[in-house]
Amino acid sequence: MKINCLGCVDYAMTLAAMQSFTAQRTNGTVDELWICEHPPTFTEGLASQAAHLLRASDIPVVRTDRGGQITYHGPGQVVAYPLINLQRAGYFVKEYVFRIEEAVLRTLRSWGVTGHRISGAPGIYVRLEDPHGHSQLPVAAKNAPPSFVGLGKIAALGIKVSRHCSYHGLALNVAMDLTPFSHINPCGYAGLQTVDLSTIGVQVSLQDASQALSARLLTALSP
Repeated sequence: MKINCLGCVDYAMTLAAMQSFTAQRTNGTVDELWICEHPPTFTEGLASQAAHLLRASDIPVVRTDRGGQITYHGPGQVVAYPLINLQRAGYFVKEYVFRIEEAVLRTLRSWGVTGHRISGAPGIYVRLEDPHGHSQLPVAAKNAPPSFVGLGKIAALGIKVSRHCSYHGLALNVAMDLTPFSHINPCGYAGLQTVDLSTIGVQVSLQDASQALSARLLTALSP
């Protein structure tokens, strides 16, 4: 897989580039992993509802073709876009999501942070009072709605698959101004708290975080 480090790039332009890359690729096209950062931008997924944008601001809102609800991108956040031929790689969408989340969990573990999955709520979460503790979350009752009590979301996930090829991806919060998250119901959940690595006491540069996440994505997404 080829890694492209794009720097800080406009979200809408990056989306258009991903769509173009995916539309034009052939069975022989090499998979790519785009790593970048975006200026402040709210993005809405296909399931987004207007009510989840709680207040107007000067931050642009971009409607996208990924799954999921509304989220925020901004400086201090590593955004990773795996552009993969899933059919060639040999796994389906559910496993693809699992592999992405596993890469984030392993990245967090390298800094001593324990991340958690929540059934029905893609992304990775940490315990706010004990991000370094190893205790597991309580097992939710069958068909119970996701519970975020005591948790903060540190990585968001939203993907699109077209002709067996993926685009969009994930965002890991490193050291951000988290205020814009209070302007929305993150990922459609009212009251969901969003955190970054610096909030839980991990001081790491965006470059180092990008390299750590990229390395683990390459391993996790290998065929």
